[in-house]
Amino acid sequence: MENGHTSEYAIEMLHITKRFPGIIANDDVTIQLRHGEIHALLGENGAGKSTLMSVLFGLYQAEEGTIKKDGKEVKILSPNDANDLGIGMVHQHFKLVECFTVLDNIILGNEPTNKLGVLNKAEARKKIIALSEKYGLQVDPDAKIQDITVGMQQRTEILKMLYRDNEILIFDEPTAVLTPQEINELMQIMKNLAAEGKSILFISHKLAEIMAVADRCTVLRKGKYIGTVNTADVTMEELSAMMVGRNVSFHVAKGEQHLGDVILKIENMTVASKVHKNNAVRNVSLEVRAGEIVCIAGIDGNGQSEFVHGLTGLEPLVSGKITLLGKDITKLPIRKRSVMGMSHIPEDRHKHGLVLDYSLENNIVLQRYFEPFFDKAGFLRKKNIRQYAEKLIEQYDVRSGQGPVTLARSMSGGNQQKAIIAREIDRNPSLLVAVQPTRGLDIGAIEYIHKQIVAQRDAGKAVLLVSLEMDEVLDVSDRILVMYEGEIVGQLDPKTTTPEEMGLYMSGAKREEV
Repeated sequence: MENGHTSEYAIEMLHITKRFPGIIANDDVTIQLRHGEIHALLGENGAGKSTLMSVLFGLYQAEEGTIKKDGKEVKILSPNDANDLGIGMVHQHFKLVECFTVLDNIILGNEPTNKLGVLNKAEARKKIIALSEKYGLQVDPDAKIQDITVGMQQRTEILKMLYRDNEILIFDEPTAVLTPQEINELMQIMKNLAAEGKSILFISHKLAEIMAVADRCTVLRKGKYIGTVNTADVTMEELSAMMVGRNVSFHVAKGEQHLGDVILKIENMTVASKVHKNNAVRNVSLEVRAGEIVCIAGIDGNGQSEFVHGLTGLEPLVSGKITLLGKDITKLPIRKRSVMGMSHIPEDRHKHGLVLDYSLENNIVLQRYFEPFFDKAGFLRKKNIRQYAEKLIEQYDVRSGQGPVTLARSMSGGNQQKAIIAREIDRNPSLLVAVQPTRGLDIGAIEYIHKQIVAQRDAGKAVLLVSLEMDEVLDVSDRILVMYEGEIVGQLDPKTTTPEEMGLYMSGAKREEV
């Protein structure tokens, strides 16, 4: 018996099989979580990581296999059962009520009342403040969710679990939306939680994070269990080969650069903010030429999203001028910009990238269905659409249960992303605007997409990349522009810049007139 537990394992998921139409998401998977350990679950997009955790959290029922807690078999038919067993989960997309305060979100569904059923918030506040001090989770209990940073929202989700005295904590890709500094803080918080005896399951496909924080790591590939290793005994290269099934290159091969004409010219662009009174983008000017990848780098929330919305036609400009291929497009609607040669891989794939209830094939022709190849006298030529979709699905390795007729909604996030990228690049644009193109993708898919972006540059296209990933910025771009509080505060050369120097510009500690 260790620390008073009868079983070595807090949770065991034994021989779990979970099927969906056309796909076995988990195929005989076993994972064992020790008391007080941080156990990483690693795998490509669609490898079955989130599905496995959803089975543990009671969102899905497995067709085969058993779950044990402290050595005893348990049935988890709903998230309420999971909560009763002390299992909590921080989802990839936070489940918070925007217009409530931090405090109200934490106690939601678990409100402290006295004998007469009167809400006692003072008690709750004391407990929340005590927890936040114990684990280093600083939050403002009275702030509304819509007014706080993503990092703070995540702390709120973690406090929600701790407030319910959960012992087993599931983190589903918790760092996808955080800044480098917030990621370091989260790693520290996870270590503090484990030191206090909590058992943590950490889903990720970022190898550096797993190496930094996890004790052990279980790898899944295409729904199958590959193995469990001690992170101290393996290298990042070994883990990535387990995950993808082959050796992966961590660096992008780029040839000599051949600059052409200016494709995109932006002069004094200002875009309003929806969140606060100030403008989100202030007086930004830049050029992108044929044959170069210009990257806009910065910490999330510094005007990048509004900048892209202004450029692509999703938002009007307050002032400024946008020229594409020598034509003024400042006031043109989205479709005109698209037909003129602008492709856009959007940041929010659900809101601006896909129609979730359309099939994969219809999503692939969303901006082209009116072209003669796909349309005859107002009728869709379904055979041509199917043929084109099948070509792109194969070329970009888009995995889905039922091929072209799969509903976009039912695909994994990474495969939704691949479908959007296939569609946007295959339109052969003069300007490719790629916003966080690899967010939420695994290393094999990232390698492929980076190759596609570089191929666009080598084919003499202009590429404007907007990224929050430091490695991606330094690795893929030919020129870096750092955006801070809606302004371009520095132009850097990726060949000579260090991450530290870039970090100074990103945090506003350093700036130069560009």
